Amino acid sequence: MRGTDTFIESLFSVRKLDDFVPRSHPLRSIRVMANDALAKMDRVFAGMYEADIKGGRPSIAPEKLLRAMLLQVLYSIRSERQLMEQTQYNLLFRWFIGLSMDDSVWVPTVFTKNRERLIRHDAVVEFFNEVLSIAQKKNWLSGEHFSVDGTLIQAWAGHKSFVRKDGDDGDNDGGSGKGDFKGSKRSNETHESKTDPDARLYRKGKTASELRYMGHTLTDNRHGLVVNARVSCADGHAEREAAKVMINDARQAAKDAAAQITLGADKGYDAEEFIAACQQMKVTPHVAQNTSGRRSAVPDEIARSAGYAISQQKRKLIEQGFGWAKTVGHMRQVMVRGLKKVDQMFVLNMAAYNLVRMRSLGQVRP
Repeated sequence: MRGTDTFIESLFSVRKLDDFVPRSHPLRSIRVMANDALAKMDRVFAGMYEADIKGGRPSIAPEKLLRAMLLQVLYSIRSERQLMEQTQYNLLFRWFIGLSMDDSVWVPTVFTKNRERLIRHDAVVEFFNEVLSIAQKKNWLSGEHFSVDGTLIQAWAGHKSFVRKDGDDGDNDGGSGKGDFKGSKRSNETHESKTDPDARLYRKGKTASELRYMGHTLTDNRHGLVVNARVSCADGHAEREAAKVMINDARQAAKDAAAQITLGADKGYDAEEFIAACQQMKVTPHVAQNTSGRRSAVPDEIARSAGYAISQQKRKLIEQGFGWAKTVGHMRQVMVRGLKKVDQMFVLNMAAYNLVRMRSLGQVRP
């Protein structure tokens, strides 16, 4: 018997949002870990609003705001406007964020207004650290063997915005406004972007010169989880300088002061000053030897060790985080401007990457 094409809604419903989410849905375990991390950030959130005038309208809970930002990364949502549009009708999104069926979604400018507040109080960095502490409790981190690398991030700025600092733009395009820079010399010393002054004109290898930032991560070799992440202005020394800061933080955080810390890296880190800095910090540099027309700064006795070969194999795991952030998290070209905002997005992406990887680890290594 053919059914009738009718649509009749019930006057009342006793079902909860949780009933619509499958028990095996991957977001369930991610939400549990994210909520555990957010629950430990109560002091940070209290400090964010302690200066507000008492008796004012209640603000959006920062926990919900961070869950929404995390959801945007996990589902590759292009903008906050699109995120709020989908949250309006997507029960899964409402459940993850913590909105009931009857709650109104926020206007997209909520994210713009609160982004500065989150940056000022390092809320995303604190969230990243709390997620990492969960992995530490589950013994998913070695705490002794690490890898480091950097990646280029294209800025949300074009070549036409890259003009002379002294205001004399006549040599760029002849005053035509067409952006024809052929024959003119441009550099970061004399030019800067009008739309994103923190972006730097930079090229690496055979890539074209673009306005870029540089993202850096330090991963733990046991399971490839990111233990440190940051963004810097793009230049030829940024990778090694960031690496020294991150591995020094890892050295200070080591439970055993006498633990043998190792650091794997590619040939770009094979510089005498970097190897010397690692040894000074009591870190064994498992850096790939660069012997192309030069002598490697990495001692041969280190390169012949068994641990060196393992580090060279494990360091390739770091590329998975970069690839995930650029394809899923839309970090190939960021849609925010300014070093602090780009850094916030990069750290949030790495926190999301860790949560996804930890969910998989929880299934095979509970």
